[in-house]
Amino acid sequence: MLEFNFTPFPNLETHRLNLRRLTSTDVNEVLALRSNPEIMKFIPRPLITNQEEALEFIITMDTTIDSNTVINWAITTKENDKVIGMIGYYRMKPENYRAEVGYLLATEHHGKGIISEALQRVIQFGFEEMGLNSIEAVIDPENIASEKVLLKTNFEKEAYFKEYQFFEGKFFDSVFYSLLKKNFK
Repeated sequence: MLEFNFTPFPNLETHRLNLRRLTSTDVNEVLALRSNPEIMKFIPRPLITNQEEALEFIITMDTTIDSNTVINWAITTKENDKVIGMIGYYRMKPENYRAEVGYLLATEHHGKGIISEALQRVIQFGFEEMGLNSIEAVIDPENIASEKVLLKTNFEKEAYFKEYQFFEGKFFDSVFYSLLKKNFK
C-alpha cells in the first residue's frame, strides 16, 4: 500500500504556471471561485457564501494535506501570485495505488489551456512522486469542457453511472475517466 507524505509541501511549476499551497491570504480568491455558480455548476458541493467559509475551506485543505489524505494546489500564473484556480487529488485510495483528480478555474481563464497544463504536471507528480498506478476523474456528463481536457491528457472513459450522486434534492449522473501510468505520455 502507498504511503503519502506531503511535507514539505511540493510546489510545482509549468511553463506558465505555479502550483502552490493555499494560504489564508487567498481567502478572497477562494471565495470568488467557490461562490461562483458558473464555476461550481458541475461540482456537487455547496457554494461558499462568505470569507469565514472560505477560510474554513483553506483550513480544511491544510488539515488534509498535513494528514497526507488529500493534496490541493492553488493555480497561479508566473506573472501574478493571485489564485485563479485549484487542482488536486481527492478520494485517495492508497491501497489501490489510485487517486481522483479534480480542478476548477476562474471563468475569465477558461479556454486558455491552463487546466490542461496544470493537469499534465499534477499527473506527472502523481505517477512519478506519489507512486500512483491510475488516476481517475469523475465529471458531470454535461461538462463538455472538462471532458475535452481529460481526453487531451489521454484519459479514457471507463463508465457512465446514472443517478450516481444525490445533491440538493436531485440525482446526478457521473462519468468516470481514468489514466493508467503505462499510458502516460
